[in-house]
Amino acid sequence: MELKPPDQLRFDLSIIASWIQPDSRVLDLGCGQGDLLAWLKKHKNIQGTGIEQNKEKAADCIGRGLSVLQGDLKEEVMDYPDGCFDVVILSQTLQQVYQPDELLKSLSRIGKQVIVSFPNFSHYSIRMQLLFKGQAPKNRQLPFSWYDTPNIRVITLEDFRKFSKDVGYTIIKECAINTHDQDRHGKVVSLFSNLRATYGVFLIKKTKPCIK
Repeated sequence: MELKPPDQLRFDLSIIASWIQPDSRVLDLGCGQGDLLAWLKKHKNIQGTGIEQNKEKAADCIGRGLSVLQGDLKEEVMDYPDGCFDVVILSQTLQQVYQPDELLKSLSRIGKQVIVSFPNFSHYSIRMQLLFKGQAPKNRQLPFSWYDTPNIRVITLEDFRKFSKDVGYTIIKECAINTHDQDRHGKVVSLFSNLRATYGVFLIKKTKPCIK
């Protein structure tokens, strides 16, 4: 079934927005120009804060009246006390982070729940390029060449499910989506999701100590 994102949110952000309860305390990491925070403040009356590394985007957020810090998200999250947010959001950023296990550990400390989304490297278009071209693949969600990409790792839906189990996260909710029109629109994928989904969105909660 085709879904229309509210107020023209990017489709994965519309999924995330639907998981946020009204009046929640929310931290959005890598918040860009603040589209999600602005929507949540308007429609769900959240207490929202963002962290954005890009100075211009952070300035845009502040110009919209949003509470956003400009800086490195791994460093900034260390300053927050335990359990000070109901939800921490890490949208399309995990693949660009060094030591993502340590970052998620920090996020689960300051947030009761964590929402993570990322491009699915197991999408069939990626598999076909590797099979027939034998080159580092690109698609709409991963458009960069191997030498200029900001992404330092690749992740599949199955990888994240296994990771969550190995390090002690409970997956409360997950959604596989297939997007188009510059990710503005899309649909939920239920059948063969690891093959057909362009993005995965996961709501997780820490349940036991990290296993080393």
